[in-house]
Amino acid sequence: VPLAELSLMNKLIHTSLVESDQHVEILQRDPRSPLFSIKTFEELPLKKELLQGVYMMGFNRPSKIQEQALPLMLAYPPQNLIAQSQSGTGKTAAFVLAMLSRASANEKYPQCLCLAPTYELALQIGQVVRAIGKFCTDIKVNYAVRGNRILNGTMLEEQIIIGTPGTTLDWCFKQRVLDLTKISLFVLDEADIMIDTQGLSCQSIRIHRALPKSCQVLLFSATFKEPVRAFAERIIPDPIVIKLREEELTLSNIRQYFMVCQNSDEQYKALCNLYGSFTIGQVMIFCQTRRLADWLSGKMSRDGHQVATLTAELTVVQRATVIQRFREGKEKVLIATNVCARGIDVQQVTTVVNFGLPRDQDGEPDFETYLHRIGRAGRFGHRGIAFSMVENETVGLVHKIEDHFQTTIKQLDPYDIDELEKLAA
Repeated sequence: VPLAELSLMNKLIHTSLVESDQHVEILQRDPRSPLFSIKTFEELPLKKELLQGVYMMGFNRPSKIQEQALPLMLAYPPQNLIAQSQSGTGKTAAFVLAMLSRASANEKYPQCLCLAPTYELALQIGQVVRAIGKFCTDIKVNYAVRGNRILNGTMLEEQIIIGTPGTTLDWCFKQRVLDLTKISLFVLDEADIMIDTQGLSCQSIRIHRALPKSCQVLLFSATFKEPVRAFAERIIPDPIVIKLREEELTLSNIRQYFMVCQNSDEQYKALCNLYGSFTIGQVMIFCQTRRLADWLSGKMSRDGHQVATLTAELTVVQRATVIQRFREGKEKVLIATNVCARGIDVQQVTTVVNFGLPRDQDGEPDFETYLHRIGRAGRFGHRGIAFSMVENETVGLVHKIEDHFQTTIKQLDPYDIDELEKLAA
């Protein structure tokens, strides 16, 4: 799945902040400069209309990244910033608050510019601006995205412009409807995706070079690996960097088991025995192919289970809807191909089933996909349990996975109900 699609999916499904225990690190230009953090939104220099918007969004208190980043974003004189943290930790809301705070409703021209890698991500950011800025009725937004045609010579009056790099370049240098010399805040969202997508980083750098020296620059990224660091250094000299350490997926808090079955029908019987023995709240079941996922979904639905299916042919919005319904408990079972194996956080999942092990093109175990699949069951320090249904000829793959991760995967008899009930206890 392209990184931009994963990012959009996470933006769509994270209607509330992800609670994270990850440590926040701050790298400063001047270590002697005092840092301020906040525990409530009231401590920030926000207009009452913005505070109303924040609370309407359901944010009762700042997330970890917001505690550190918002005082820096809203400080005077303005400070350049790079913020790195995973989806759902409040990055978008943070820079939207910064844009809405910096924009002056009395000035009828663009003052804040936000770039995103795709049309869909730009529109999603715009939805957050509209939600948080619901009570800031004099601040307007326009979109520099494909399909939004602006006539040459038009004088833009919206204070906030959200766009993709290509269309924004056209507005600035071909149509000359966007004057970059008047921009006081420049936001670059999803920098890691910008770098991964051909041409976007060059376009973003070209736009940045036309901004005034006094313009505040905020760069956001889900990662801060070397390509992002090098790109950031070209965009922002000597920035303050705020990092929320990425959560390491680990198998230490996940009990792993495998069952040997002759074919997919036996695998299904083993799955039913699991259900009969366990009080399972919500479960994710991973299949290697869409065809197998559809077959399993049909069988489980006919047997009365509430099932949702997540496969690659769904649109991003459809996938996000499926995941959101699952998060809300409207379906108890989510059957997915590898499209959902990484990047999606559903905190209440404690059980994962591999309906067949993930394999690469050579038929060997796909270790990374296995880790991301069963890692869904052990998020945020929760204890999880993972079952793999395997056929006789693929038992060797189980042992290769054990050797690779230096872990133990215990064999269960799928028909030994007593053993399954002991396990459940």
